[in-house]
This record gives sequence, C-alpha cells and structure tokens, in this order.
Amino acid sequence: MSESPAPLPAADGPAPDPWAGLQAFTAARIALGRTGTSEPLRAALAFRLAHAHARDAVYSALETDRLLAELPALGLPVLAVHSRAENRPQYLQRPDWGRQLAAESRQVLAGQGPCDAAVVLADGLSAAAVNAHAAPLLRLLLPRLAAAGLRVGPLVLAEQARVALGDEAGQLLGARLVLVLIGERPGLSAPDSLGAYFTHGPRPGLTDEARNCVSNIRPEGLGYAAAADKLFFLLREALRLGLSGVGLKDDAELLGA
Repeated sequence: MSESPAPLPAADGPAPDPWAGLQAFTAARIALGRTGTSEPLRAALAFRLAHAHARDAVYSALETDRLLAELPALGLPVLAVHSRAENRPQYLQRPDWGRQLAAESRQVLAGQGPCDAAVVLADGLSAAAVNAHAAPLLRLLLPRLAAAGLRVGPLVLAEQARVALGDEAGQLLGARLVLVLIGERPGLSAPDSLGAYFTHGPRPGLTDEARNCVSNIRPEGLGYAAAADKLFFLLREALRLGLSGVGLKDDAELLGA
C-alpha cells in the first residue's frame, strides 16, 4: 500500500504590500491591493465616492447669506458682486465671463478705495473651499496686515468668479495689491482646497506670470497659521518691492522671517 502524500505546508496568507506603511503619510491612492487582476471593491467604491465629491464641489455655491452675516465681524465692510457669468453653466462654458465683473458690480465697487490691499473671496471651482476656509484664514491674516499699518479695503464676495476678476476689482478699489481667495480645481483627495492668488498693481489684462499663488490651504494641507505666515511675508514684500509674479521670491527662510 502506497504512502499518503505529505501534506502541503500551511499558507501564510498574502505577502504584505511593501508600500502599505506609506499610506499614513499621503492621501494618494497607493498600496490598494488587488483582487485577481482588479483592484478591491472597497478601493473602487472609494474612488467613485471621491469623484462624486469632486463633481459636487464644482457645482457647490457660496453660502452668501452666512458669509455676509459672519464676515463683518472681521472689522471690514463686505460687498457682494457677480461676474458676467449669470449661472454655473455659463461660468463653466465661458471662462472669459468669469474674469469680468457684471456692469452693476462695477458700480458697487467704484469709489470704495483707495487702499493698500483689497481682498476678494471668489467661489472659483470649489465654493465649498471658500465656505469652509476663507474666514478662518482671514481671522489670522487681517490683524497682522492691520498691525503692519496696511489699509485693507472692503472684503469683496464674488460669485461665478475666476482669479482674474480680482484684477478688475482691485483696480476699481484703487488697491496697490489684490488678494484673491478662491476655491481651487477639486482633486480626488482634495475637493475643498483654497488657493490664495495676489497681484501687485491689479488691472484687467494681466496674465498668470504677474501673480503669485499659495495653494492647498486647508487643515489637511497647508494649515491656516502657516498659510497666514507665508501670505503676510509675501504680501509685505510685494508692497515693499512694488512687484509680484515671477519677480517675487519666497525668501522668508533665508531672511529669517
């Protein structure tokens, strides 16, 4: 009688993914594992959910009533304006209209200056970012600008707006510099990222090389305090040097600021 075959060694389970430990340091989709040749169901559903959040962010709206009620507590008047794009479909299909103020909005801003710095809160491609992060950032930044002796104009709350709308708004307010806080294009891990763009000598027709940007302002990215520190240094340098854009460098660490 033949001997029974030797039992197979017990399986130790799937080998651990060598990248798994890196998941704690990034929101990127790494070390997802696999089921056969496909990604696991959990990862596939998480991707679809993130995509839905990003699409929702594009169509989110400024909480105008709440912001108009809360922002005056920062010590500045608030003016509500609108771009030439009357609604979201127009905004997405005609980017040029989002860069221009509606005629009635130009009248709202005319004669409200002059000032050293104007601040525009624009919905951009994620109004959810402005709703969540603009006020906490300004609570840290505005007192520092005031303590530095800078005159800050009224806060401008702009709907259906793109970055370049700030140039026209800043010119109408007689601002030496304009700061635009705007919802950035949402990503699959960051549907509510706030961007801060500023331009010295704002006027219509300027292009991107004339601006500076501090990006990904949110608790999971660049925190409010760090963003306020960086913006305060850069804004002060822009006013001191009389320029912005590619000619302005972030030398805060070299200068010990």
